[in-house]
Amino acid sequence: MTLENLTKEQFIRDFKDTLHEEQLIKVPAATPAELFTTLAKVIRKYYTDSWLERNRKLSEEQQKIAYYFSIEFLPGRMLETNLLNLGILDLVKAGFADLDVDFEAVKNAEHDMALGNGGLGRLAAAFMDSLATTGYPGFGNGLRYKYGLFKQRIVDGYQVELPDSWFGSIGNVWEVRKDHDVVDIKLFGDVYLAIDENGKFSPVYKDAQVLRAVPYDVPQIGFENGNINNLRLWDVEIPEEYELNYPTLADRRAVQDITAILYPDDSNYEGKQLRLVQEYFMTSAGLQTIIKSYLKQGLPLENIHEKVSVHINDTHPAVAPAEFMRLLVDEYGLEWDAAWSTTVQTMSYTNHTILSEALEKWDAGLFKKVLPRVYQIILEIDNRFVAGLAQEGRDADLIERTRIVKNGQIHMANLAIIGGHSVNGVAKLHTELLKEDTLHDFYVLYPEKFNNKTNGIVQRRWTQIAAPELSAAIDETIGKEWRKDIHQLKKLEAFADDDAVLANFYQVKQEAKARLAKYILETTGVEVSTDAIFDVQVKRLHAYKRQLLNVLHIIKLYWDLKDNPDKDMVPRVFIFGAKAAPGYHFAKSVIKLINELANLINNDASLQSKLKVVFLENYNVSLAELIVPAANVSEQISTASKEASGTSNMKFMMTGAITLATLDGANIEIKDECGDDNIVIFGLTKDEVYDHYAKHDYYSRGVYENNPVLKRVVDTFINGTIPNSQSEGSEIYDALITQNDEYFLLADFDAYVSAQERIDSLYRDQRTWSRMSLMNIATSGKFTSDDTITEYAEEIWNLKK
Repeated sequence: MTLENLTKEQFIRDFKDTLHEEQLIKVPAATPAELFTTLAKVIRKYYTDSWLERNRKLSEEQQKIAYYFSIEFLPGRMLETNLLNLGILDLVKAGFADLDVDFEAVKNAEHDMALGNGGLGRLAAAFMDSLATTGYPGFGNGLRYKYGLFKQRIVDGYQVELPDSWFGSIGNVWEVRKDHDVVDIKLFGDVYLAIDENGKFSPVYKDAQVLRAVPYDVPQIGFENGNINNLRLWDVEIPEEYELNYPTLADRRAVQDITAILYPDDSNYEGKQLRLVQEYFMTSAGLQTIIKSYLKQGLPLENIHEKVSVHINDTHPAVAPAEFMRLLVDEYGLEWDAAWSTTVQTMSYTNHTILSEALEKWDAGLFKKVLPRVYQIILEIDNRFVAGLAQEGRDADLIERTRIVKNGQIHMANLAIIGGHSVNGVAKLHTELLKEDTLHDFYVLYPEKFNNKTNGIVQRRWTQIAAPELSAAIDETIGKEWRKDIHQLKKLEAFADDDAVLANFYQVKQEAKARLAKYILETTGVEVSTDAIFDVQVKRLHAYKRQLLNVLHIIKLYWDLKDNPDKDMVPRVFIFGAKAAPGYHFAKSVIKLINELANLINNDASLQSKLKVVFLENYNVSLAELIVPAANVSEQISTASKEASGTSNMKFMMTGAITLATLDGANIEIKDECGDDNIVIFGLTKDEVYDHYAKHDYYSRGVYENNPVLKRVVDTFINGTIPNSQSEGSEIYDALITQNDEYFLLADFDAYVSAQERIDSLYRDQRTWSRMSLMNIATSGKFTSDDTITEYAEEIWNLKK
């Protein structure tokens, strides 16, 4: 059926019939979970024909397709996005109202699809949505994890990690198993080369472990355009013919672990091996099916790059060029030079970090053990690369620095760069730093490969779904065209001095704050006032993101109020949400300290509720949908040069928060868009940070000893003021003073305090603050992932709509 003709009455009939057929019950007796799975099945019936038609057309027209390989995808809940993109969200809500069904309860019965950790996975999910919406043929390729990163609970202030069984009893209602695309994956064993009947060397595998990769496709629905792309997620099974190799339950569980959990702990050898197996399993399975699909078109394999692009999202799938070569040369008999030529033209790579420790390197011995034939291929790629540079007369040191295999390690970023035609950063500053610093040697070799693609967000989720009252206010002010063309938000600039509009938008923010305040009270027992500034920092807990700088300022405010309870300040609620990696001790100590500081402050009546601190546990996409529209202040305070881009900064901007930021990542481009008057910037610049690196002249103890206010704040960690945190306080004190404050928190402290005082001053003038907020919304259109993905499609992948 065509959804344009769908009526509320028809939907209600379809829903009741499906509920009766599937659950054998009527609406009043059904649980929210039963209502959710029924609704999902109805929606699937509505879009299946479009999905089939999309696949048929792509195949028939032999269109070029991009495949986005990512270890993470973080779509969150899919129900509302699917309904919105199909154009029937309001109709379904109206139908549920007639049936006396609570839509919110049904929506909340869906677990967040927990296939990612943070920005990397959220960006990948955003790109899937935008590819379908812009009409480009782009499919995702990842792993079908049964458990997400982890479910975070806070117990006695500490992070406790529990399994995030997002599959639950419902499973993934959106997926379709595709048995006809099953492939086998070979791991371990020995490989040697022998001469085959054609006189060519061919690999012979001995004692290899063979596993089956089973694909599950999840539809990615474009916004009101009928386009549906695929997100393919791979699961692992034991082939029947090899069942005897796994006689015990423990043997079978070891196999299941491959797709059990995102980012298994890799602090030991077994964990590292599992991580490598995961990455190869996902990459090999995807590449095998891509080649098979391409060959059905009857086109020559050496021209596969004309119909296929493979994108490597960060270094996790960076084995792709070597595995592609293995398949082309070993399995399909291409000559090396022809295979290498098409591989380089097929592959492209996004770098997401300038932190060298985040660029994956594998122990060569481990790699050889797990992937013996791929190891041989990598050695050959490396040897030919080195020989080629030597022939060009390149500097020997440069060759050594850029080669793939060195010092007993395989450098995956080097493989991705050498084996592809494009390398991009994810914000202007980040890309410049890659060229100047992190990947400078490769920029010298391949300047033509480097380009920038600033990250973006799916504006539909963060406005129409997460902030419906804001969306209604925008409709009222400039009409509804912006819902299809986010750049129409620019029209709001004409209302920057309209008092009625400013008051309306201020009230919308207050409603979002009230919703979040209710959630905070229900989940933490802390009562917060919507008259206070909601100052928010939600992101992965990492030292460079500097949640600790935020904490230093909170402690200063605490002492200000203890010294003078009548201090004139706008009440402030500091809201944190963050997960620390399970093995990241320092980050966990910061979480403990935030929670103990919250207990101290929230229970001190002498502070007169002027200061509150809230840590919301288990930060995920659904929680972000509640937090982001409610924020007055968006904390983007990483050390300049450390954050590649950020995307929470864009979400906050688009929903009217004022960005408090260093000149790092995409904050620079946010400032360029909204103007200096509508953002609060502070702190060392990238050049100043690099100057300290060059001169080795930063001495944090000197800063600490010469600033009495700062000294008092830092001493708070070790003088017993904050209860139940002696060891964590000592660890943090040592990081700041003894270990010389790697991320320049003390250097930026005074500037940050001044910036926060400016926030306090600005917020007192409701009209000025509301105008700044409106100008942020009006200028946020640049940061749509629809535009970002269009740049990828046209400038890297050469796709056609």
